[in-house]
Amino acid sequence: MNITVYLGANEGNDPALKTAVAELGKWIGESGNTLVYGGSKSGLMGVLAESVLTAGGKVTGVEPRFFVEAGYVYDDITRLIVTETMTERKTRMIELGDAFIAFPGGTGTLEEIAEVMSMVSMKYLRAPCILYNLNGYYDGLRQLLLHMTELGLSSEERQEGICFAENLSQIIHILQNQNDNLSGKEGEK
Repeated sequence: MNITVYLGANEGNDPALKTAVAELGKWIGESGNTLVYGGSKSGLMGVLAESVLTAGGKVTGVEPRFFVEAGYVYDDITRLIVTETMTERKTRMIELGDAFIAFPGGTGTLEEIAEVMSMVSMKYLRAPCILYNLNGYYDGLRQLLLHMTELGLSSEERQEGICFAENLSQIIHILQNQNDNLSGKEGEK
């Protein structure tokens, strides 16, 4: 399975972030899955890619040309796809993904996972969409989604497939359960 992970090019100031992202990468690599990510060697992105590679896994990076030219690309990844724009990068990462995880990150991470959430809610994309709610990072977003439903602007049915996980064990459980459920459904990935 190709697991697309969105996360920051910064490490942040909470040591739990680096530990958790390395744990996620190790699991992706050891489980025989492939990481799809933004292609950078910087910050948490670099930690994730390195941990997948160290665990014997494969890594596909999708990087816009201007980031490659600026020297941000992780040279040791398995495969690099170069796009012309950030929009093309985002589209390609969605096309490649069988499952999507938003690790705690900045506005870019939020923008990328919001598109996936929208596609999942419209049933255009039938794939697990997981917000890694490490230390309550995405609690505010969970409340916003609930508020949308309370106001009749969304529904529980629309939000099926958008999941929150507190740790790696919950992520693994969601991926296993949703892939079992999705394997019997028709629809565009």
